[in-house]
Amino acid sequence: MRFHIVRDRSVTLGFLAVAACGLGITACASQAAPGAASSATSPANNTTSPSSASAADTGACVTSQLKISLTNTGALAGQAGGYLKFTNNSGTPCRMTGWPAVTGLTASGQATRLRHLQLSMFGAWHYSAPPPVVALQPGDSAYAIVAADDKPAGNSTRCPAPYARLRVSPPGDSGNVTISAWLPGAGSYLPSCASANGSQTAGTSTITTLSSLPH
Repeated sequence: MRFHIVRDRSVTLGFLAVAACGLGITACASQAAPGAASSATSPANNTTSPSSASAADTGACVTSQLKISLTNTGALAGQAGGYLKFTNNSGTPCRMTGWPAVTGLTASGQATRLRHLQLSMFGAWHYSAPPPVVALQPGDSAYAIVAADDKPAGNSTRCPAPYARLRVSPPGDSGNVTISAWLPGAGSYLPSCASANGSQTAGTSTITTLSSLPH
C-alpha cells in the first residue's frame, strides 16, 4: 500500500510508523482545502507555545481573533480527515485549550455535533489529561484533528451524505465560523459514516500544536 501527504507545501508522509503505538484509528494527510479559510480556555499546568507567549498572562482566544481553516487532509485504511488550523489573526496574544465545538453540515443542511475523540490514528494522537494549553502570539497557530470513518459498518452498504461544511467554535467561545469540509487529500467531503453500533464516527481532538502531530 502506498501513502502520500500534501499540505500547504508538499511533504512526505513520515508518521505512519507511529501506528506501532497501537491506536485504533487511522491517519494520513494533505493540502489546504480550497476556499476553506475563514476569519478561543481554562488554565492548566500543561502549557505549550508556538512562540514565547505565556498562557498564564493571556486570555482565551475568541472567534473574532482567529482565522480557521482545514489543512493536512487525507484518507487511509477506512478513515478520512484533516487538521483544523486556528491562527491568531489579531494583534493580541491569546490561549486555547480543550476541544473545539464542531458541527457537521450536510448539503441539505442537516446538522450533527461531532464527538470528542479520545484517540485517533489520524495524527497519531490520544487524549492525555489535562489537555495542553497552547499560547498563541499574533500569527501563531494551534491545531485540532477532525476525522471520521469513510466506510460503512455492520449491515450498512453505504454511508449517509457526507458533511459539506463544518461550523467551528474555539473552545469556550459561542462564536463560530463555517468552513468547507472538502478534503483534497481524500478527494471527498468529510464522511458521516456510523459505527457498527450506530454511533457516529466523526469527531475532533483537543487543541494541540503542529509539532505534536505528524506533518
